[in-house]
Amino acid sequence: MSVHTLTAFGGFERIAHGNREDVFAQLRPLQGGAALLIFDDATGALVDLDLREPATAAAPEPAIESPPRSVGRPKLGVIAREVTLLPHHWDWLSRQPGGASVALRRLVEEARRIHQGRDTVRESREAAYRFMTAMAGSLEGFEEAARALFAGDQARFDALLALWPVDVSHYLQGLAAASWSPDAPH
Repeated sequence: MSVHTLTAFGGFERIAHGNREDVFAQLRPLQGGAALLIFDDATGALVDLDLREPATAAAPEPAIESPPRSVGRPKLGVIAREVTLLPHHWDWLSRQPGGASVALRRLVEEARRIHQGRDTVRESREAAYRFMTAMAGSLEGFEEAARALFAGDQARFDALLALWPVDVSHYLQGLAAASWSPDAPH
């Protein structure tokens, strides 16, 4: 299991990095000062970190009411959900060895394996774009940098980022690193 990390910015300067508790400890003394933006290093998404809470408190999990468990195999982590297919899809699935559930699981695993590289590129670009929008949306060349990111034009992307604040540029290049795969879709 990988360690979940966050990075905090005060203006365009990176001021904290680490796991949730580390970032909390680094930012707590800055409470009430300049506006801080905290980002999830895996997704590029903004994170709401309440600096008033105790450092050891974990983020409260949202209350999700689960439906009564009558189908599936909860002990194995299998939860029944609804899938909508056309009748000929159901006919094909029912003819597969092991039935519809086994066939669907096999198809999903095969698709995950086949498209792993493409999914990694897409996730990297989406994370970079989330961060870009929050931190650099008002910077010169934002639109061009976004176009270069989604076009897979690393040279153009890097050239545009060279004009941006160093910490923003470096963090963004890290988020976008997996976007430059040679087999990346353009």
